[in-house]
Amino acid sequence: MSEQNSLGSIHYTTGARKTDYLYRISMKGLVRNEHGEVLVVKETGRDWWDLPGGGMDHGENIELAIAREMKEEVNLEGGFSARIISVDDPSYLAKHDLWQVRLIYEITAENPVFSPGEDADEIAFMNPEIFKTSEKSAERRIYEYANRQDQLSMSKYGA
Repeated sequence: MSEQNSLGSIHYTTGARKTDYLYRISMKGLVRNEHGEVLVVKETGRDWWDLPGGGMDHGENIELAIAREMKEEVNLEGGFSARIISVDDPSYLAKHDLWQVRLIYEITAENPVFSPGEDADEIAFMNPEIFKTSEKSAERRIYEYANRQDQLSMSKYGA
């Protein structure tokens, strides 16, 4: 399939209604330790580092989705606070033939003890600087997210 006809496209055959395009929502957690290092994960079967997280399931609210993904990847137990720090523009994932929107949350865990979860081969706290010039786009984004100075701010659009 092409980007124009990917999964999540609803084409109406009657009336003047335009085509609807649906997006997968991916949520990632940025967790820092006392040294300013960022928690990263190599998900099962992958050879690159990324922030822990993943796709939101139907019927989940945001808090449950983040908690589930953090448990699955880094065994986060207990409470946490989360604030959104970035929203990526939609991107087409050719491998899965769908469009995705990625939300990045800064996570502060009440009990900051982590270990590889069922969906992770390896986790580590790393200095985000090492990802600045990585060949892998997911790793470069770790550096970009870790260096955001402010919470998400929206640009002013329109007249």
